[in-house]
Amino acid sequence: MRSDRPVAIVTGASRGIGRAIAEELARTHAVVGTYKGSREAAESLRAQTGAEILRCDVSVAEDRAALVNFVRQRFGRLDLLVNNAGIAPRERRDILEASEEIFDEVLATNLKGPYFLTQQAARWMAERGEGRIVFVTSLSAYAASTNRGEYCISKAGLSMAAALFAQRLAPLGIKVFEIRPGIIRTDMIAPVVKQYEERIAGGLLPQRRMGEPADVARAVRAIADGLLDYSTGQVLNVDGGFHLRAL
Repeated sequence: MRSDRPVAIVTGASRGIGRAIAEELARTHAVVGTYKGSREAAESLRAQTGAEILRCDVSVAEDRAALVNFVRQRFGRLDLLVNNAGIAPRERRDILEASEEIFDEVLATNLKGPYFLTQQAARWMAERGEGRIVFVTSLSAYAASTNRGEYCISKAGLSMAAALFAQRLAPLGIKVFEIRPGIIRTDMIAPVVKQYEERIAGGLLPQRRMGEPADVARAVRAIADGLLDYSTGQVLNVDGGFHLRAL
């Protein structure tokens, strides 16, 4: 089967930010959404949007290859890759107590996986001389949290990966963007959502509200629609102004 619609891969699409992105893109794209955990959540995405779903652990090379091959066989084209899949450490530990096991687990999913998935996708996009790639990072790419150092390092590395691919792929007609979400209401922050809400009310963010997954999805929409095509390498802070500094 071939698609007349543009085709998008969204990793980690069954819930949270990834689901909002998949829902938004499904209005205009044929979407392939990956999941690692709950198939039920992924099936509900398919029922709601018509997206294809595929189980894929981005930290596993065979899964990444199977994903790209599935899209090639099913649709014959890839217009947009959204590297969204990511995990938090299973437990927060001070960096003086952190374990190598959790460090390796987080970096394999959050950094190594999207790095090499992008490599595969970019080679294919280069055959057509066009395409768009998005890396969903985090304010943790630059804001230090010493009780989850592995997460911060993974997102800082992913931010550099976005810059590297933007530089390398621009001559090939492929645009690359980084979206840096701030404090977004998802399952990942559910255990600490009350503390964040209190801090936001106290002035942590210039815009006094927590972000929603749809806020990030709208940034992806602008990229998908080509509105930022002369801005490859751009970092979009979707964070309520957290990145601003004021005296």
